[in-house]
This record gives sequence, structure tokens and C-alpha cells, in this order.
Amino acid sequence: MLNRTDLRGSQRDPRGLLPRARLDVSAAVEQIRPTVDAVHQHGFGAIKEATTRFDGVEIERLRVPREAIAAAAESLDPEVRAALLESIKRARKVHADQRRQDVTTRVVDGGTVTERWVPVSRVGLYVPGGLAVYPSTVVMNVVPAQEAGVEGLVVASPPQKENGGLPDSRVLAACALLGVDEVYGVGGAQAIAMLGYGSDGVDDEDRCEPVDVITGPGNIWVTAAKRLLQGVVGIDAEAGPTEIAILADETADPRHVAADLISQAEHDPMAASVLVTDSEALAAAVEAELTRQVASTKHEQRVLTALTGEQSGVVLVDDLEQGLRVVDAYAAEHLEIQTRDARQWAMRVRNAGAIFVGAWSPVSLGDYAAGSNHVLPTAGCARHSSGLSVQSFLRGIHVVEYDEAALRDVAGHVVALANAEDLPAHGDAVKVRFAQ
Repeated sequence: MLNRTDLRGSQRDPRGLLPRARLDVSAAVEQIRPTVDAVHQHGFGAIKEATTRFDGVEIERLRVPREAIAAAAESLDPEVRAALLESIKRARKVHADQRRQDVTTRVVDGGTVTERWVPVSRVGLYVPGGLAVYPSTVVMNVVPAQEAGVEGLVVASPPQKENGGLPDSRVLAACALLGVDEVYGVGGAQAIAMLGYGSDGVDDEDRCEPVDVITGPGNIWVTAAKRLLQGVVGIDAEAGPTEIAILADETADPRHVAADLISQAEHDPMAASVLVTDSEALAAAVEAELTRQVASTKHEQRVLTALTGEQSGVVLVDDLEQGLRVVDAYAAEHLEIQTRDARQWAMRVRNAGAIFVGAWSPVSLGDYAAGSNHVLPTAGCARHSSGLSVQSFLRGIHVVEYDEAALRDVAGHVVALANAEDLPAHGDAVKVRFAQ
């Protein structure tokens, strides 16, 4: 079922040899540019047209009525409500500890630099609604923004035919549980453009004001729109198809490994499921388990397409040292370590969106109730980017405060560097303060 890549005995850089989905965001940018430009220029009319064309839904308003959000919470299944509340509680506990405090450094007597951590004013949180709906993503976006102190929280999620043109009722219920009442039933590239540029609506209440930062996962069209808007707004990352890599040795339970590979493949036909192992026996046992478990899973065809795609596979390595180099090169969105001494290996990993250690920490736990965030870098971006956190919504601002004596003491150095860079007016701005 899974493609095989045999790196045993190889000294080559594994990065170009590993399975990965081919995703041409640049081509997608050009395809959605007219939609983004139309929303920028024409607002509500362009959003309405795009929603009809792409989602097959006729919308009369952009903003979801507050009564509909409250009603969704009232009708929410009690088990789902309890699960969302527990997810919120755990996420708050983890994200509250991420909030940086202001720090003042006394550089010299009379000279200080204070680093203030200031939240952005308004953020747009995108919640997908394609092959699956994600009330958990509401939690993962909203909680860190709230813990950062963001005052303006806006959620956008695609309208659903089966919910009368409103976003999924579970998404709306999650918004209600978190106290978010500014929600727009708009999805895709048109939602990103609406958040970035703002848009008129049918009346003042329906108007969407522009945001400062857009976060949240989405399909390639959402990713392309975020690339187009970067600079107009801040973005968290360009999300590609979801992915899991599992570093495992012969001690791993093949049932667990297979189930975890399937759970990621369930998201999307382009989802990536990669097993890195030094055990041919484990690889064979996992293959057998995949055959058995895939046949009984609900989304069998979707899972099968993902597992047999070029983005998924088994990578055979000589030993766990080579395996570690391979998973670092791959830089997975989700990385599981299912080996003996799993924590020891996990603490040596440099590149991963999130790491799940041992047999009892599956990715599914992180998706919902570990307390960690599931909005994570994909497509190898974990080599240079982090997952969503409180820091995503904060800006560090330096406040410089020197008195006369402290400036006088360093004035010669400032003038010397200004002259070295042929910017004499910079030095003059210091010297003029001490002229007779």
C-alpha cells in the first residue's frame, strides 16, 4: 500500500529523496488573484458572487446573526459541548503560560530599554469547512488570541447548504462557548480578501472591518490568498496538506502506527502519512495492519488515496540516528516518536511542528485535548516556523529612555558610527543636544 524509500547505506542529504505532496501555490495565486482583487474593489457584491460560484450557496448577509450563534450553542450535543469545554480549559492552561512579560533592561545608569509585548488590535481567524468541519480549530485560533489580549476577534468559516447558508452549527457553537460573536459565513479566497481588505455588507451591522493578522488553516486557495495578502496583513503561515511522520523501531505496536497513519490520511486525499523505521519487520506488520484497518474506516477511499499517493510512504533507515536525520530533514507538521527511550529521541529533534512522545501520545490527542495547538507549519516549514501560539498575536516594541548624562556618555560612539556609514546628520542629531 505505502510507497517505499530505502535510504539504508545512503550518505546523501535526504531532503530531496523524501515523499512530499506537490503543491503549486504560485499557480493558485494567479488563479485566485481576480477574486481577491474583485473583493478589494467591490466588497459584498464580489463576495456574494464568489460564494455562489465556489460554494454553491446564495448568501444574503456576510455576518452570522448573534441569535444563530447562541442557538447553535443551545442545540449542541451535550457530549460535544463537554469535549469542547475540556479542550478550551486545557488550551487555556497551556497558552496562558506562553504570555511574555514586559522586560526593562538597565543598559547604563540613566539609560534603559524596555521591551513591551503588545497584542495586535484585530485578528481574523479562519476555520475551514470542506471535507470536514473543525470546531476544534475555533478553539486553537481563539484561545491564544484571547490569552494574548487581542480585543477584536473575527471568525470566518464557509457557509453550509445543510445549515441554511450559515457556517456549520458546531463551529458556531464553539464560537459561542468562547464568547466570539463576530462571525462571517464566508469561506475560501474571498474570506481571506474580506478579512484583509474589509468589506461593506447589506447594512452597517453587516460590514466587516479589516484585520491586522489572519490565522488558521485552509485549502490551497486559502493559502494562495494569504500569500497575496501578506504585507497588507500579517499571516501565521502558508498551510499545505496536513502530514504525519512517525519515527519507530521494532518496539512500536504496528496497530498504533497504522491507526495513526490512517487518522492523518482521513483529513484529505493529499494528506501525507510517512513512517520512518529501521525495522523491516515493523514496516511489514504496519502494512498488514493498514490493509485490515483501512477496510473498516468510514472514509476508506479518501484514506486509501492519501496512503497510496506520492506524498506518503515508508522510509527505511539503517538505525535511529539516521532516522533522526531523516525526520529533521522532513520537518513534519506532526511527528510521533514510537521507539524505546522515546523522550530521549524526541528531545534531540530540531525540526517539527509538534512532537508526540511514546505510545500514549497520538496526534489525535493534540488535535483536540492535549492543551497544545494544532495549527502547525506544514510542507517542511517547521525548519523555520513555529505553530500558532500566543506569540503569534504579540509584537515586541522597544521603548528607549536615556537621560542627558547617559546620552553624553555614548555620544562619541554614535557620531563615530554615523560618520563611518556616511550619515553625518545622524551624528549631528546627537551633537546638537550638547552644543553651547
